[in-house]
Amino acid sequence: MTKISHLYTASSSSLQSLEDWQLNALDKFQKKMTDKEKPFPCIPATIGFAKNQLRYGFAADPGDPASIQQTASILKEFTKHSRDFGSYTSLIIFYKHKDNLNVEEYEQLFWDQLTGLSEIDEVDWPNETPKDPYDPLWEFCFHGEKYFMYCATPAHKNRQSRHFDTMMLAITPRWVLQEFMKKGTLASRIKNQVRKRLLKYDAIPIHPDLNSYGSDDNFEWKQYFLRDDDTAISKCPFHRLPGTLKHK
Repeated sequence: MTKISHLYTASSSSLQSLEDWQLNALDKFQKKMTDKEKPFPCIPATIGFAKNQLRYGFAADPGDPASIQQTASILKEFTKHSRDFGSYTSLIIFYKHKDNLNVEEYEQLFWDQLTGLSEIDEVDWPNETPKDPYDPLWEFCFHGEKYFMYCATPAHKNRQSRHFDTMMLAITPRWVLQEFMKKGTLASRIKNQVRKRLLKYDAIPIHPDLNSYGSDDNFEWKQYFLRDDDTAISKCPFHRLPGTLKHK
């Protein structure tokens, strides 16, 4: 296993240094990415897994303030090295299991993570990134890099595409998504196939907030955490004051 600080690849003799819950999370993730009978909808993620371009990290219980600092350290290392990992790379962070929470409680923990990450971010966001989350070009940034955030939780049942046995983040750099979109016709075909897979994978229809970055009616933050039904949080929980690294 290649290790850069807190970053891991999927397999190596060093796996024996991980705790049981960490090994179990990696095993469950591998099974999800390689299931032939019920293929995971996000085809680029399965490609990244197959090419061994994904990187993994582990953090404490998401309700533990220490988990924010751990996530920041992992994401900072990933940001520094991600362009060496391949054009399908993403960072997968597994959190130690927290019992008996519902979807809305996990949703709050997710936004607490993003708020906490931004508060300790050492680098200002890129100037071209809007400060207003209701701008179609807004997206979360960390250490100067733009990221798409995805959260899965144990509480998701209907939306299996957002289910995992522990709270999990999949963090994809914007440059990865831009490289994918350059594939033109192939990218369009894959996106259509992803939506078809979603219809089969989940017990309920595709969430109405799923959209395309940059579209006039799209808000990225709405896609970061999808609830287990068609409802959505009433307003963006993330507020970043222009010119600062603080929040309201």
